[in-house]
Amino acid sequence: MSTWRVLVKGIGIAGVVGCVMPAHADTTITVATVNNPDMVTMQKMTAAFKKAHPDINVNYVTLPENELRQKITTDIASGGGQYDVITVSNYETPIWAKNGWLKPMDNLPESYASNDLIDSVRQGLSADGTLYALPFYAESSMTYYRKDLFSKAGLTMPERPTWDQVQTFARTLNDPANGVYGICLRGLPGWGQNMALFGTMVNGYGGRWFDMDWQAQLTSEPWKKAAAMYKSLLTEYGPPGATSNGFTESETLFANGQCGMWVDSTVAAGYLSDPATSKVADQVGFAQSPYQTTQNGANWLYVWALAVPKSAPHAEAAQTFVDWATSSQYISSVAADKGWLGVPPGTRTSTYESDGYKKVAPFASLVFKAITSADPNHPTAEPVPYTGIQFISIPQFQAIGTRVGQLMAGIVSGQSTIEQGLEQGQQFTQRLIDRAGYGKK
Repeated sequence: MSTWRVLVKGIGIAGVVGCVMPAHADTTITVATVNNPDMVTMQKMTAAFKKAHPDINVNYVTLPENELRQKITTDIASGGGQYDVITVSNYETPIWAKNGWLKPMDNLPESYASNDLIDSVRQGLSADGTLYALPFYAESSMTYYRKDLFSKAGLTMPERPTWDQVQTFARTLNDPANGVYGICLRGLPGWGQNMALFGTMVNGYGGRWFDMDWQAQLTSEPWKKAAAMYKSLLTEYGPPGATSNGFTESETLFANGQCGMWVDSTVAAGYLSDPATSKVADQVGFAQSPYQTTQNGANWLYVWALAVPKSAPHAEAAQTFVDWATSSQYISSVAADKGWLGVPPGTRTSTYESDGYKKVAPFASLVFKAITSADPNHPTAEPVPYTGIQFISIPQFQAIGTRVGQLMAGIVSGQSTIEQGLEQGQQFTQRLIDRAGYGKK
């Protein structure tokens, strides 16, 4: 997953989307964010929010994602009330909602058009059928490739390739002497970095994290086969220093023309298609994420969303900001100001039905299909006791995903064999899950 977060502190009240509410005393909100393009755009659009809500002042603070996540988690778990709005994902939202930490989004104005939210995105931010966060943007994963290089090599990319086909393509396209690598993939360790991709590879090979009795499956054949393919692609056909490359580094490599293929977030499609940011904008091809034996869970689903903690001191005003930043009107405003390629993607059906968006985004229908087809309730070919595709919706997964991500990086760099790395991951995962008592539930 591309890894970005936002949170907002102390908002006064001045209105919600589609209606005007009584003015209150000026209040200053503090928005802590990672400097990704969509959040930078939100900062630049704040003048429009201020014009509509003159009693609310906005300050932004940029923090590294890990630090931001820690601060949010500490504050909301302790009920500290430091923040009025936090940015969460479809990983945290159901967990925190069940803990009673988030206010339900159950009183939205009609003009918000909540039925316009893409269903898979809406479900990911819900608990027991109730929304607890509103989506700012959402992503799945897809395959990017160089049409010119494929044509020159006489290759044809299927609508959804297998990993075996991807390996063959990468071998054919690999030309490091001329600065082009067969494929670029995330190798940077982290549950939201290399494990986002590798988790979907495991799913596509028919693997799963746990069986129905919460017994870890990391030493199973699908995991071994996925790990062997992952290591082969990164070490034989990828750029050097692969374990230092996350989403941002890989995006830059592809945009600079150094990758024949790249499997990663759909959110990069606009960036790679823009001549202002991509040297290969006119040569980018798009396909669905690869699979091997099953398409279940072969492409991920991740949502960046705004939520209001139960501990928020200015909850009503916080909702004002959340409604504004996630509304269809906000998307239209960004399109008018920055162009349709600049809008936050993945959240609303109306975006993908827009003639303006479809005109500049040849990838629109493919991305919409990827997001709507991602099913966190059926993420694998075999039955599982959890929900989530590239993550598992349990609090322990952050620790599990982080540790296994480190072990996968060790496998790629040659610090351990596939068998050794997966065995260590198996033991760590089972120990943690046993301590939490999942097998006893």
